[in-house]
Amino acid sequence: MVSETLTFLGWDIGGVYVKAVRIDWQTGKLIDTRTAIQPLEMWHECSNLSAILRDVGVGLGLDGVQAMAVTMTAELSDAFRSKREGVLFILDAVGAAFPGIPVYLLNIDGDIVKQNESLNPLDYAATNWLASAQYLATRHSDFILMDVGSTTTDIIPVRKGCVVSRGRTDIERLASGELVYTGLLRSNPDTVTSQVPIQGQMCRVAAEFFSNMGDVYLILGHVAQAEYSCPTPDGRAKTAAAAAERLARFVCADAETLDAEQIFKLARYLFEKQLEKMTEALLQVLSAQDDGYGLPVIAAGAGSFLAAEAGRRLGLSVIDLEKEYGKKSAAAFSSLAIGCLVAIRFTRAD
Repeated sequence: MVSETLTFLGWDIGGVYVKAVRIDWQTGKLIDTRTAIQPLEMWHECSNLSAILRDVGVGLGLDGVQAMAVTMTAELSDAFRSKREGVLFILDAVGAAFPGIPVYLLNIDGDIVKQNESLNPLDYAATNWLASAQYLATRHSDFILMDVGSTTTDIIPVRKGCVVSRGRTDIERLASGELVYTGLLRSNPDTVTSQVPIQGQMCRVAAEFFSNMGDVYLILGHVAQAEYSCPTPDGRAKTAAAAAERLARFVCADAETLDAEQIFKLARYLFEKQLEKMTEALLQVLSAQDDGYGLPVIAAGAGSFLAAEAGRRLGLSVIDLEKEYGKKSAAAFSSLAIGCLVAIRFTRAD
């Protein structure tokens, strides 16, 4: 076993955030971390990716870094005509930002591979969920990982220390319930319901992007203003009052025609409907597991409280990663995980 401290940078490069964790690793253990989460809307800022990566890396500290470990989901951005183009663009940006530092990737089969020119780009698209699950599988034997991010939710079963997901690609995971396109901040409320209760009757909603779920959780007090890290739909303030104005428009109203209590009730209903979608997917994943109700839910991501609530409502025990790693690292857990997986690879005896 290598005894000196080794340092790695783990990255998760998404369509709206760049997440990075610097990890210090010694004698097979994680001994220190530093985390950065930088907003980046890939569809119109992709030309800035390399510079932003460099800035984030310098901020975390590049001295002594043995290797970079990279996962991504930004290849799905419509800045690119295909996932293949997106993966290659992202890897080129990493290479330009950090020349001379080795880059390691996690492929769809769960193998850590050093980047080379012969790789098949599609083997490395959207493996951040797999990084999280595989690293947690080195610490827990049987569980369901439920990672609620700003945009999507991953629900991954692990049995006897092995990831046993039915899907590996995005489309397979959508079909299996292991990927749910709903998240804490960016989701449009009209993706969680088509009607809401207003003054005792069900009211259809506007199919417009007037508000997002970040507004809902800001109104309810589950998200602080500083944690509302995506742009607001109208470009206005990230305050509860401004969020209420946006959410009122969900039913073609405003903050004059709906009072604060009515808007709060609307937000609470949307919370329940989004949680229902997540819980339905969790039930689908559990249905494929023998003794599924004996498995704990590991709650991760910026919306880990939603994962924890879904688990508790189904009578499952909950392990909250925020308590072990802190709020910021739990929100960027895939970055921490891929860094740790590469550290394990480096320190494993050949």
